[in-house]
Amino acid sequence: MVLSLVSQLRANLQRVAVLCLSLCLCFGLAACDGSQGRKAPTISDTDLAVIQRQAEGFLAARDRLPDLAALVNDRNWVFTRNLIHGPMQEVGRQMLYINQRLLPADRAEATERADNLKAALAQLDEAARLQDGERLRKAYIQVARDFGLYAQVLPPQVQDALKQA
Repeated sequence: MVLSLVSQLRANLQRVAVLCLSLCLCFGLAACDGSQGRKAPTISDTDLAVIQRQAEGFLAARDRLPDLAALVNDRNWVFTRNLIHGPMQEVGRQMLYINQRLLPADRAEATERADNLKAALAQLDEAARLQDGERLRKAYIQVARDFGLYAQVLPPQVQDALKQA
């Protein structure tokens, strides 16, 4: 009987020792993962320069929104489409280049906002082609909204630099 108690005690002590060793290893490995010396991810100067150059074109197109609003209000179908296919035509390409240079964590949201803006521009173009005034008005509101939403994904450094320019 004493022998069985001693062997059970020994087995239980071994389990406790293994558990303590496992916990020490887990906490030790977590403490030594190397993240303490890492800097937060940042956009390189080269990428910032590309983003800024493309953002200038994007914001120039956004600055044409009052002109587009006037055309929509006048129901000027031809010049609405001309503005979309002229000065605003490069917006999709500019957003693509910007999205490629953003931090990986920001790309999915930027891509979604870019897709929404391109879809809104296509809806605006289609409404002008069909000469549908109500649909044109609603599509313009969506375009203006999506321009503003996409501008928010631009890095703060780029937004500050463009405000000072």
